[in-house]
Amino acid sequence: QVQVVESGGGLVQAGGSLRLSCTASERTFRNYVMGWFRQTSEKEREFVAALNWRGAATAYLDSVKGRFTISRDNAKNTVYLQMKSLNPEDTAVYYCARGRESLVVPSSLPSEYDTWGQGTQVTVSS
Repeated sequence: QVQVVESGGGLVQAGGSLRLSCTASERTFRNYVMGWFRQTSEKEREFVAALNWRGAATAYLDSVKGRFTISRDNAKNTVYLQMKSLNPEDTAVYYCARGRESLVVPSSLPSEYDTWGQGTQVTVSS
């Protein structure tokens, strides 16, 4: 069964940057839409960004547009989330997810993703 593992979280000051990575255990990763979501104890899981298998089509949460960039390296079975100009409202556990086989375009719906990582904590201090 395919697994995805996130890394790169940590503590950063407001205005700083972090790059999250998500590596899949199978080469078939390259055929799937991949997405990033985040969740806090006060909020439900929230869509952040997603991209299609080629990386040509992307989608972002409005509040991260222009600050976050999602990308992928299919040769490394890895998807990235580059985060810049971070603010305390970005503090959350960030999850990587693989889209269902039937999903061909980026989606903001958690129900469209069937494989999730364990999450990585991002904390932005003011």
